[in-house]
Amino acid sequence: MNELTEQQVAILERVVAAGSSVVAFPLYANAVGVRKGSCAALLEPLPGTGFRLFGEPCVLLDGNLTVRIADAGKSWFVWKKLRVEATVERVGELERFVSELKMLLEARA
Repeated sequence: MNELTEQQVAILERVVAAGSSVVAFPLYANAVGVRKGSCAALLEPLPGTGFRLFGEPCVLLDGNLTVRIADAGKSWFVWKKLRVEATVERVGELERFVSELKMLLEARA
């Protein structure tokens, strides 16, 4: 990953000040990982400015990024052979995380 600009560092500082952590996901070396509670997102640095969401934010399972699927009439967050039901509580936590993250990414210092 290239060096981050001062603006990008300031954005990440806001994200951390709001209670998230910056984490590395080795399979996504060119993205910046952000985690809060059981939720995570990948941020793609934009040349010279800020970030945009890379892929879909998700719930973590054993520290790994999941995908959301529908199976047997239910919604699940899945990583390899592990899965956890996409309960109202989990989906609500994820929606709050995404909403807050988008607000922090768009905010101007």
